Order: sequence, then structure tokens, then C-alpha cells
Amino acid sequence: MGSENKSKPDCPRVAEHVAIIMDGNGRWATNRGWPRLVGHRKGAERVKEIVRCAPDYGIRWLTIYAFSTENWKRSTEEVLGLMSIFARYIEREADRLAAEGVRMRFIGDRTKLDAKLQRLMAGIEARTAGLSRLNLTVAINYGGRDEMLRTIRDLAAEVQAGRLAPADIDEALISARLDTHDLPDPDLVIRTSGETRTSNFLPWQAAYSEYEFTETLWPDFTPTALGDILARFGNRERRFGGVISA
Repeated sequence: MGSENKSKPDCPRVAEHVAIIMDGNGRWATNRGWPRLVGHRKGAERVKEIVRCAPDYGIRWLTIYAFSTENWKRSTEEVLGLMSIFARYIEREADRLAAEGVRMRFIGDRTKLDAKLQRLMAGIEARTAGLSRLNLTVAINYGGRDEMLRTIRDLAAEVQAGRLAPADIDEALISARLDTHDLPDPDLVIRTSGETRTSNFLPWQAAYSEYEFTETLWPDFTPTALGDILARFGNRERRFGGVISA
């Protein structure tokens, strides 16, 4: 990863769960006169670096937005290229992730993905299930509204079948039925590339997350840039709707 010095930010608070909207791959390539897929491949390389440095910063859960439910609107060439990059990442990184204690799992509706990719996803989830140095979650064919819709339909079916009373549906139950049911809510959400949208990413889970928007395009987002953001996060006051006592 180079010679960048990594350590936990010297601040009162550490972001244990960081979620990242990795934006700007295509723009990074276009700015250089290259095909968009070159940027996506460079972005995948950047993922490796950020995953490798995350535990050194005190991050225990890292959730990355790889492909949204809206990304199917892109060209067939780009979509197929992205799916190939995802598959290649899993195949090439499986040994290293396992050796470094990284548990990898996926959120989103995987039923619409290629059968080979689904097998690779299930395989690495099973292989790394017992690891915990870093919990890496990759959102593929994920959309927050789609996740909520699937959850609501499942709960409605249980109510209709008489297995669940409407009065029993509360925030805890909804959280337990989401794709992220075994993850804590993110402390910090980062979006690269200068855009200031949340793009349908973890709307329920990030209700009280801190947000950081950076102009840096994802392929240029270094471990040092991550460390700077974490340092700023560490000095924020998180009230969760309350008041900090004097």
C-alpha cells in the first residue's frame, strides 16, 4: 500500500463503523481520456488499500456501496464490466482477506445477479464467516428503498398470515429484518467525488450517522485522506437528539 503512516486518529472518538459511497470512478477515467471501466478497475484497487488500513484506524465495520439498484440504467457494457470486476475481486482477494481476518458479506438483492457471481459471494461469505478483525460489507444491487420495500412486504405477509400483530412492529423489529440486521448502524458515512447526495444508501441505518462529503474522486481517496476525515469525526459532538451536559 505504500509508505503512508497509519494509526488511530488522536481524538476523543473513533468511528467503529464507516460506510462509504465510492463515487467518481467513471469521472476519474473520463478526465484522463480513458474508458469508464478503467476508473472502476482503479477504484477496486483503492478498495484493497482502504480495507487493509481500516483496522489500523480502529474501524471494525466497513460498508461500501459498490452497485445500486439504479446502476442498472448504465450501459450494458459498463454493467457487465462492473460485474466482472466484482467477481475478479472476490476470486483474487479471497486468500488475502481470509489471511488478514476480514469477514466479507454482501447486502442487497442478489437474486438479480449472475449465477456465478452469486456463487462466489456465497463462497467467500462462508469461508470468512468466523473472522472478525474487520467486517467488510459490500452493497451490490442495493437500494435503501428497495430494502425497506422487501422488509415491509415480508412483515405484511406475516401479519396477513396471523403470525405477527401490527402492534408488535417497532423499530427494533424492522432493524432486525433489514439486510444489515447483524451490523451496527454506521457512525460515519463518507461520500467521495464532491456530490452531496446520499443516493439511497442506508437511509434507515444512517438516520443518526455523521456525514462527510469530499471533493476527492474515489480512485484518489488515500488512507491518509481517510485518516483526516476520521480525525475530524472524532472531535464532533454526537447528541442523537439530546443535549450534551456541560
